[in-house]
Amino acid sequence: MTKRTRAEQRQRRHRRVRLTVIGSPERPRLNVFRSLEEIYAQVIDDQAGNTLASASTIDGELRSKVLGLNKTEQAKAVGKLVAERAKEKGITKVIFDRGGYRYMGRVKALADAAREAGLEF
Repeated sequence: MTKRTRAEQRQRRHRRVRLTVIGSPERPRLNVFRSLEEIYAQVIDDQAGNTLASASTIDGELRSKVLGLNKTEQAKAVGKLVAERAKEKGITKVIFDRGGYRYMGRVKALADAAREAGLEF
């Protein structure tokens, strides 16, 4: 038996969750990707295969604001920004896709900030 890496284990969890979590035009999917340094969030309509709104810590608008913040505070800023951009497009309800990550730390901070900014999930 070969041991799977953490990344492979996360991808297996994500594939398993994606069997049930599907974004539609009425309720798109809020996807989170977390790397060691950055965090990314996208609002995706899976039926059309389009990204409707996105934000990340490498975003030009957010890059200067997140300098000096810790990773959890950066995730909060990304969650708030992605929620604002989604609301501009008329999206208020989403399905949260944690991407195979545990719902804690940066992932939870992003989700809570998106909720506070007006997204429902």
